[in-house]
Amino acid sequence: MTPALTLRHYTRDDLPQIRQILIDTQRDVYSGVTEDEEFRQRFPWFVDHWGGHPGFACVIARDGDEVAGFAYGAPGTEGREWWRKHLDETPERARTFHLSELMVREPWRKTGTAERLHRALMGTRNDDLAVLLVDVTHPKVQALYESWGYRKVGEDQPFPDSPVFAVMMSELPLS
Repeated sequence: MTPALTLRHYTRDDLPQIRQILIDTQRDVYSGVTEDEEFRQRFPWFVDHWGGHPGFACVIARDGDEVAGFAYGAPGTEGREWWRKHLDETPERARTFHLSELMVREPWRKTGTAERLHRALMGTRNDDLAVLLVDVTHPKVQALYESWGYRKVGEDQPFPDSPVFAVMMSELPLS
């Protein structure tokens, strides 16, 4: 059953208001998970990094007063498209939105919340492409993104202490 959620959009100007919500939600999502702990502890840095981009966009889902989850990202910098190295042919239109995070807390998993967050965020974009990373040890998550129109174009390990990620891409708007 799909819960009655309120989805609200935020921008870089809202980061001081939502920063702690994102950090607390991430801690809850990963409570009890010990793999990649050191890398995940840098999450506040990633929030600040992505949230500092002028085109930062975030959607937070609430079920009453409870945060169910969030999705955020930002447009890439033209000429610095790191994902190009994974393609034989680069798309002619390549303005890219980087989906950095999509997290759903346990009570709202398998309810359609992740897709609702994703569609709410990506439905506002006028970029040509969306790109994201998925931990290769989570094939179900990769399959979920594939069901939303993404395809795996390569693998990358952006930091020495990060997991190896599947690089996934989709044309926008999503179908």
